[in-house]
Amino acid sequence: MRLAAAGMGVSAVAAGYIVNVDRATRQGQSLALVLANYFSMFTIVSTLLSAGALAAAATWTRMHPERTREPLGVALALAITTGPVLLLGVVYNVLLRGVPSEVAAADSAGIAMLDTYAVEVLHVIIPLYLLVDLLFARRRRGLPWWSLPVLTVYPLTWLLYTMVRGELVVDPSGAAAWWYPYPFLDPHGAGGWGSVLIYIGGIFAAFVAIGAGIIAIGRYRERRAMRHEVVVEAGVLHG
Repeated sequence: MRLAAAGMGVSAVAAGYIVNVDRATRQGQSLALVLANYFSMFTIVSTLLSAGALAAAATWTRMHPERTREPLGVALALAITTGPVLLLGVVYNVLLRGVPSEVAAADSAGIAMLDTYAVEVLHVIIPLYLLVDLLFARRRRGLPWWSLPVLTVYPLTWLLYTMVRGELVVDPSGAAAWWYPYPFLDPHGAGGWGSVLIYIGGIFAAFVAIGAGIIAIGRYRERRAMRHEVVVEAGVLHG
């Protein structure tokens, strides 16, 4: 299931790639810039990282069928990618679902289908799978609380990269001399840097909360699994 989810995530990124190439070509935009922007988006980076983590976890499971707990590195990789993808799923489905694409009307039927596939997989299916994996996958390892700051390294790194890069590239459409992947991160908007900093603070708080939830769930599941193992061993010895 982890390999299937990883493959589906990569296929959705590939579908989005085709959509962006088609739109850039039709609109006469710089293909190199459009694709650089596409692979700089938080959704795309997070999905590719989660696919890598899922593939690594699945590979370890197949190579070590006798082990009852995954190693710390695999557990960290899964947790680091699960938090951002879950937040993406919540934000999209609560705030952005139903908002029409600005260029979707000009798409052919095939491109529109690819676009819909990419959006639904990236924002619905992959987040749901990672939630199910967090709650029910066997051999999940509980993480120590000191790992909470580690879970924020990736989103903070992406944020720093995005805010620096935003002023160094132009909008492919030519509408502005800068480009930010999401309007709430654009300091040139009506709210300026004040609004951007508020959003950044809220997003960071959400990452910390989700990361704490992931750690708490993992620790609870590990304690419950250990109690079950003790009960089973006691029953075997008693028998």
